[in-house]
Amino acid sequence: MKLFALALTATFAFANPLQDAINAASPGDTIELGSGVVAGDIVIDKPLTIDGHDKSAVIRGSGTGNVVKITAPNVKLKNLTIENSGDSHTTVDAGIKCENANGVEIEGNEFRGTMYGIYMDRCGGAKITNNRITSKPADLPLRGDAIRLIYCHDALIKGNYVYDAKDVVLWYCTGGRIAENYGRGSRYSLHFMYSNNNLVENNVFEGNTVGMFFMYSQGCMVRNNRVSYSSGSYGIGTGLKEASDFKFENNIFSHNARGIYTDNSPYQPNTVNTFTRNQIIYNTTGIQLHATQHPSVFENNDFIGNMDVAINDTPGSKIHLNQWRGNYFDDYEGYDRDRDGTGDVHYKNFAYLDSLWQYYPNLRLFYGSSVMSVINFLAKLAPFSEPELLVSDDSPKMRPNL
Repeated sequence: MKLFALALTATFAFANPLQDAINAASPGDTIELGSGVVAGDIVIDKPLTIDGHDKSAVIRGSGTGNVVKITAPNVKLKNLTIENSGDSHTTVDAGIKCENANGVEIEGNEFRGTMYGIYMDRCGGAKITNNRITSKPADLPLRGDAIRLIYCHDALIKGNYVYDAKDVVLWYCTGGRIAENYGRGSRYSLHFMYSNNNLVENNVFEGNTVGMFFMYSQGCMVRNNRVSYSSGSYGIGTGLKEASDFKFENNIFSHNARGIYTDNSPYQPNTVNTFTRNQIIYNTTGIQLHATQHPSVFENNDFIGNMDVAINDTPGSKIHLNQWRGNYFDDYEGYDRDRDGTGDVHYKNFAYLDSLWQYYPNLRLFYGSSVMSVINFLAKLAPFSEPELLVSDDSPKMRPNL
């Protein structure tokens, strides 16, 4: 293995010393970059390490296409600043684009002025760790994804700081670990599509439109994450669409428009989604249920300070299949005579007049008005229509579980 040291002092308009160094290197060599700027639009076609040590080495693209393209396995890019990709969504212009290359590691880099930060397609065993990534400044729908992975199995996405981008999205990716990342100011801090058997843990997502959304996926564990302040008309802490066999444990969903949103989830027959020891707190809606056809289990969760514990927005859905046990509800009005910590009467949450704004969201304009409150109170005393049972827990806790 050889070590190349490349000192950088200025932007090169008619030459590309970094590409020359790559071309001259042998597989397994390391290229170390000093402080300064070097031209991008480079292609790495052999296993190499490029190390900028303290991010003072800047690889600056021409503003067209990709700053760095990787076509070889076992490439490592470390401690660099990568900037100024093209701005095309059609060609997915990225800071780093990697295709058909396994074992690539992207560690400790800063991405700025890139439409897409990192784009990988069919790159098994990728490691994307401790990077700081944003998109080009634009309105949210016009930004690029901070990280986009397609058919990248066994990936590690850990310790990244993502802000003011569009999504971190995984398509057709299995066996990955997404851990200890921080995301803010984006559309989806984490978005799965057809991605199974992944582990999502210890992430913090706040101030996005959606914290985490899992679509057409199954068999994932989601634990110890904190998702907050997902706001706007589509604000969701975590959402599932046709997602099956998920486990949510020890997460905090707080101050979101919707803490949890489920759309026809679970989707596969004979599967169950489980929610255990989560805190669903101070959301406008704790859980919104849409098109429920198969059961979910809610056990030992805490529901505190939500405007609505749960709503069902789909008449005729099978919410009665859901199982609730050992949860804490701050609006529980029961008692505990034997002082075992569990209420002696069932907790039941009904929709009375509330069902109007659950089925017709525009009526939420009147939510909390004195007239609607009085009508809803009278409906509880003497229902003029059959109320809908949303939640029934036969062992509610008297105190929070967590």
